[in-house]
Amino acid sequence: MIEEVLSMKQEIIINKNPLDVINEISVRHKIKRFMLVCDTAFESLGTFDEYGKIKNIAVTFNSFSSNPLYDEVCEGVKLFKSERCDGIIAIGGGSTIDTAKCIKAFSKMSDNELYLTQKFPENDTPFIAVPTTAGTGSESTRYAVVYYKGEKQSVTDNTLIPDYALLDARNLQTLPLYQKKCTMLDALCQGIESWWSVNATEESRKISQKAVAMILENLGGYLSGDQECADNMMIGSNLAGQAINITQTTAAHAMSYKLTSLYKIPHGRAAFVCLPYVWEYMIKNSKDNENLTQVFKNIVSTLDCKTLWDAVNLLKEMNHELFGKENVTVNFQDIPLLARSVNVTRLKNNPVKLSNQNLISLYTNILEEFATGDITVLN
Repeated sequence: MIEEVLSMKQEIIINKNPLDVINEISVRHKIKRFMLVCDTAFESLGTFDEYGKIKNIAVTFNSFSSNPLYDEVCEGVKLFKSERCDGIIAIGGGSTIDTAKCIKAFSKMSDNELYLTQKFPENDTPFIAVPTTAGTGSESTRYAVVYYKGEKQSVTDNTLIPDYALLDARNLQTLPLYQKKCTMLDALCQGIESWWSVNATEESRKISQKAVAMILENLGGYLSGDQECADNMMIGSNLAGQAINITQTTAAHAMSYKLTSLYKIPHGRAAFVCLPYVWEYMIKNSKDNENLTQVFKNIVSTLDCKTLWDAVNLLKEMNHELFGKENVTVNFQDIPLLARSVNVTRLKNNPVKLSNQNLISLYTNILEEFATGDITVLN
């Protein structure tokens, strides 16, 4: 039987035979035809001999970009409707799962107006997400991203949460090492940011703590190819996704998006470089906030550090150890643009306010690290 592991309205399925799982879900929901949403890397999976058989029972949609475009999603909606699909399977990273989320949502909307402006109707289309990276947590969140006329659009609704998340760490075996590092750091950022978010709850903080602990405990083994550590990393990433589904991310993520679009820095790495600088700023500007200070102490303990500054230094050094002095070409004249482009919604989730001048100061330090590969250790 499929096991329900966690408290959200989603079934988490760990290391089960994919065809058996899909057949069980198909019978449960009386599904006649699935749409399979996958990217071009699908056939390169080490598990393709198993997962490739899904193509025999589904209509395949793979015509979308790594940053999904609205028009591409619309083509997916047309195919979903024309083939009379009544279930969706997404196998891939965050972009693939986001594309499937949008197809599911838009398929219930009117075709006569822009989907992005419409309300979300009731939607009971069964949705199975199979992540092939350990990092985005998209398989357990209500968020998706699509690009419309060159601008990033956030699509958010509870109906976007997949009904089933199939976690199979064998799908991580063919993931390039650099991508493993970047996606893993995204999950770690999510775990830490959700912990201190203004939207955090007692439940979400428990999930955050488990996520951060599991990611750190398995980091080395995962990167060196240990399968048990990969299993745990996949679960840790999923937990981080569950946490941000409750809390949303904060300033580190808010500041990372333009770094990615402007300099092509992978999202996870961009967010992780921002993280310790944001934390350093918050420590200096929240000394009278006892609740936040306690949250910080709990994070420090989970990071196995003695002091706040030790923890900040650990995050800086971790980035340095993972990527070395891999310099990124940046332009310090872009700093005002970067500060203006910060995601305001995500910034509101931060427990300490940041002014435009604060953002400029933080970006100066962040670009300095990207440009030189050097870090400033705090005492």
